[in-house]
Amino acid sequence: MMKKILQSLPFKLLTGVILGILVGLTANETILNLIVTVKQVLGQVITFCVPLIVIGFIAPSITRLGKNASRMLGVALALAYVSSIGAAFFAMLAGYGIIPHLAIVSSAEGLKELPEVIFQLEIPEIMSVMSALVCSVLIGLGAAWTKADRTIEILEEFQKIVLEIVTRVIIPILPLFIACTFCGLSYEGAITRQLPVFVKVILIVMVGHYLWMTLLYLLAGIYSGKNPLEVARHYGPAYLTAVGTMSSAATLAVALRCAGKSSVLRKDMVNFGVPLFANIHLCGSVLTEVFFVMTVSKIFYGSIPSVGTMVLFCLLLGVFAIGAPGVPGGTVMASLGLITGILLFDGTGTALMLTIFALQDSFGTACNVTGDGALTLVLTGYVEKHHI
Repeated sequence: MMKKILQSLPFKLLTGVILGILVGLTANETILNLIVTVKQVLGQVITFCVPLIVIGFIAPSITRLGKNASRMLGVALALAYVSSIGAAFFAMLAGYGIIPHLAIVSSAEGLKELPEVIFQLEIPEIMSVMSALVCSVLIGLGAAWTKADRTIEILEEFQKIVLEIVTRVIIPILPLFIACTFCGLSYEGAITRQLPVFVKVILIVMVGHYLWMTLLYLLAGIYSGKNPLEVARHYGPAYLTAVGTMSSAATLAVALRCAGKSSVLRKDMVNFGVPLFANIHLCGSVLTEVFFVMTVSKIFYGSIPSVGTMVLFCLLLGVFAIGAPGVPGGTVMASLGLITGILLFDGTGTALMLTIFALQDSFGTACNVTGDGALTLVLTGYVEKHHI
């Protein structure tokens, strides 16, 4: 039993987090030079594999859906958008109720700078994640529509190849990558010094994440008629990986493994839904961004934006979230035009928004990834109800 625990992915991830923090608190600049270089190389390897994972899992899954492929894609997009704007409006209501009663500190200074990477190893992706997503959808739909049996067989074999890459390459290097990430945060002082600046707001947002995930899983369980705990209980490693990587895309391999362990999720829906939702379902990041823009507006501009302005912002943010890259800070970067154009933030407000968002990006990403399991349960219920 003890050997099984020591070899488990959650234990390795937690060990990586703890060791990273301890090393970061005691390491000198020379050691950090090496660590940030290792992190950069590992990050490049993981990033390179993400488009392969997207194509390898989504395209074959679409071909298996056959004539129902277009329909399932539409259902998935609708689920992701509804969940995102639902989280946005939930955060908006909480913001109007809570923010006026908070005494919020508005500065975060005194962080060390990380040393430079010793050498830059660039491993460009064969295509961007969004290009891979569109490519896999079009190839899958085209193969399904034309009944291209040879292409379908090739996609099935490609999925097996990608699965081996995930098992033998991505999963083993993740604990080391996460250790390097937390080592950098600890060395900078972000864990010991920067986090307390917005600790109240971050804790409120984290409570919001758990409430939203609970609601998603309850609704998914009611709709599908299955026990949502049988999905949620397997998502611990994916949650921890998302906290460490701050990226839905980088967590994709672990999320697929976690969802695959659930006895109530259909395997074809796991292979179709999890990679797709990793790129289009960002409910945690949206919830976070809405609450934070209201907080920053109160700090810098003396008031929270009007209800009409916030409703427009939330509706558009849901659209931008679907197109946002599943990388650290992807949601807020994709929506900077909304922050400056609709909320009229200036440079200072935008900079603070980016800073506070970065502080909790780990937990927003973890909410996104864990929420994907609930939406995949809804998809499973949908295909069973409609005999797909």
